[in-house]
Amino acid sequence: MKRVLFIAGGLLLAAAGEAAAQRDFSAVEIKTTEVAPGLYMLEGAGGNIGLSVGPDGAFLIDDQFAPLSEKIMAAVAKVSDSPVRFLINTHWHGDHTGGNEPFHAGGAVIVAHDNVRKRLQEGLKRDSGDNTPPAPSAALPVITFSQTVTFYWNGQDIAIRHPDPAHTDGDAIVRFSPANAVHMGDTYFNGGYPYIDLESGGDLDGLIAAQEATLTVTDDKTKIIPGHGPLASKADLARYVVMLKEVRKRIQALIDSGADEEAAVKADPLKDLNAEWGTGFIKGDAMTRTAYRSLSRK
Repeated sequence: MKRVLFIAGGLLLAAAGEAAAQRDFSAVEIKTTEVAPGLYMLEGAGGNIGLSVGPDGAFLIDDQFAPLSEKIMAAVAKVSDSPVRFLINTHWHGDHTGGNEPFHAGGAVIVAHDNVRKRLQEGLKRDSGDNTPPAPSAALPVITFSQTVTFYWNGQDIAIRHPDPAHTDGDAIVRFSPANAVHMGDTYFNGGYPYIDLESGGDLDGLIAAQEATLTVTDDKTKIIPGHGPLASKADLARYVVMLKEVRKRIQALIDSGADEEAAVKADPLKDLNAEWGTGFIKGDAMTRTAYRSLSRK
């Protein structure tokens, strides 16, 4: 079978340090949205950032790209007198970890799942040739965890959970109580098909399971910060799970019928879903290929 390589809307390219260094971020502005008292979502270029502020100091979730670090620090300074004390990486991709080194230099303690440190330390050679070099030592997490870790910070219980492989094999989902908010990292792309990084251990069934598990700890008032896309609600996430299960059902049916990957793509099984879900990072053909490859590994 002919193997077709694809790059997900430039997201894989964005994961490489050299690519970020070549981009022009001068026009990027950091938008700050209050999610709950003392809790914010920051948007710029790359993954959405979570920020908790209060008497214990600033607590950051993800940091986009290195060239944006000064702008992100300035945005933090507008709502906090403290520099960032802790920095959580929800996974290893460069649009979420690119600012690790400058934030480390500013005194932040970087925390992530075990596999985030491993993948940042080793880098990755992809089948597409879009390789990510090893990160400098100052960009590596200095505290890692295998399953869960909880911070008691700024009056919040900040519970961080590692799901089974989903977007990658190093994902972290961060829940704030009593703020009633969740940062899902790239286990949730609000408004578009997900990017599942199979070469970093990602898995379609794991992604669905991670989202379903998050639904069990949310209610109608919960604010959900996705890895990409606008602030979301439980209803938004529930609808997304329905879409993913429909994608899974259609691709599995093609696999069961004996269709190879090219035949599955040619069948255009997501045609009626693409107008709503296929206009972001991932188009319908790419979603079909990803789902096919993920399900074929079972």
